[in-house]
Amino acid sequence: MKTVLKQHSDNVVLKATRSVPVLHIIKSLGRGGAETLLPETLHQHNKQKYQFHYIYFLPWKYQMVGAIEKAGGTVTCLSAKNNIAILRKVFQIVRYVKKHKIQLIHCHLPWAGIVGRLVGILTGVPVIYTEHNKWERYHKLTYWLNKFSFSSQQKVIAVSGDVAKSIQSHYKGHNPQVQVVANGVDIKKFSPEVIIDRDVRKELGIPASATVIGLACVFRKQKRVPVWLEIAQKLRSQFSGTHFIIVGDGVLKDEIQTKANELNTHDYVHFVGMQTEIRPYLKAMDVFMMSSEFEGLPIALMEAMSMGCMPASTSAGGIGELINDNVNGVLVPVNEPMQLVSRLSDYLSSPGEIKAKAVAARETIVKGFSMQKMVSEIETIYDNILNQRS
Repeated sequence: MKTVLKQHSDNVVLKATRSVPVLHIIKSLGRGGAETLLPETLHQHNKQKYQFHYIYFLPWKYQMVGAIEKAGGTVTCLSAKNNIAILRKVFQIVRYVKKHKIQLIHCHLPWAGIVGRLVGILTGVPVIYTEHNKWERYHKLTYWLNKFSFSSQQKVIAVSGDVAKSIQSHYKGHNPQVQVVANGVDIKKFSPEVIIDRDVRKELGIPASATVIGLACVFRKQKRVPVWLEIAQKLRSQFSGTHFIIVGDGVLKDEIQTKANELNTHDYVHFVGMQTEIRPYLKAMDVFMMSSEFEGLPIALMEAMSMGCMPASTSAGGIGELINDNVNGVLVPVNEPMQLVSRLSDYLSSPGEIKAKAVAARETIVKGFSMQKMVSEIETIYDNILNQRS
């Protein structure tokens, strides 16, 4: 980081510091939780102090590119079809690091981490890695390559306490240090007070007085959307005015649609596809329900809570760090998702309780999971590593 001196007309000499080039490496820039965090954090970062570059590999997962560039980031796609092809991009990344004088590399998820650590070894640039998931969920090859290369980085960020425990149970080395920096939400952007110029309920033909239960996710096996639909059907059979909204898409779309057809949910479950702007849909929801088998610390759930939705979920991953059962939402065992039927039935009988829990959910995010808090902690990590090198 260079420091130059500028002489002003009043003969006062001031220091002007060049911004530090930071490179984020991630497998894709689709609409997953880790990916959507990148433009959101970029909005909050001190861009006079840091300049941000982004490298990704899967060209068909590009939905966050525009948002990152709009926020001031520089994005490059090094096209790769699979994980082995990603490993072959090491020397291209090395050239990029040298050309742009990158001083910090920040990797997200295992394959980006594996590649980034190799680049760090070859360039001498320090590497920070953010772990978004629990290690026991990784494929064996991913697990072992991640573990084998894990020591060759300077810092590890875990997005939740649950993720940190997973790392520590599988990796026994003392270095690098693991620090929990919880995922965050822009509490001003995701607020029940924000003015929305769309009425999603009216668009979907949902009565203004109806209770709406929603979900937003990429259609992956871990989300257990078919189970979610079974819960929806049982709740609808008890409360005929209840409606459901699913925001999302993915490789399991056909399987999920088939399940919906089998359950005959077309009158009350509204599939709206993947959406660039999620807030109008969250605004239309009273309850945000998840039936996941495993999670890190899901961004969509946090955004829903910040928007004033009552959360109801299985206790997958770090979700138990967000939801305090019967205080700010509903939490059931991860292996018993159907308990959500009986638990939510109590609340659907008392809509006022849903609103009270929604207020408490919003307060949880404001106090402990704001984007501002998250970015401040990340920048402190950046500063500490840079200071160690100077």
